[in-house]
Amino acid sequence: MGLIKINNIQVYTYNGVLPEENRLGQRLEIDVALTVPIETLGTQDKLSQTVSYAEVYTTITEIAKTRQYQLIESLANQISQTILAQYHLVEKVQLRVRKYSVPIAGIFDNVEIEVQVSR
Repeated sequence: MGLIKINNIQVYTYNGVLPEENRLGQRLEIDVALTVPIETLGTQDKLSQTVSYAEVYTTITEIAKTRQYQLIESLANQISQTILAQYHLVEKVQLRVRKYSVPIAGIFDNVEIEVQVSR
């Protein structure tokens, strides 16, 4: 098994619990790692025999931009489940979502959640 990774996907969304988050929006960053049988996928050197990371990128950004969630945990779970449903070669999805505009009185860079989903 091997990993296909897409790092630091950036999307502007209107997710959050507070009305200001839903109205003003914020930037999210998403990292994804897909566990796939690379040892068999790359033998023919054909895109049709593997997982297109361009298509995975589009799947992730469409979900993040077109659906609204209160929790980034819900967003991460939806993305993970969709990837497993649409890309049958993917055995496991590891996804991290970072949120920067968090309404917490304190000094920090971001909050991040991570989810791992397997078949």
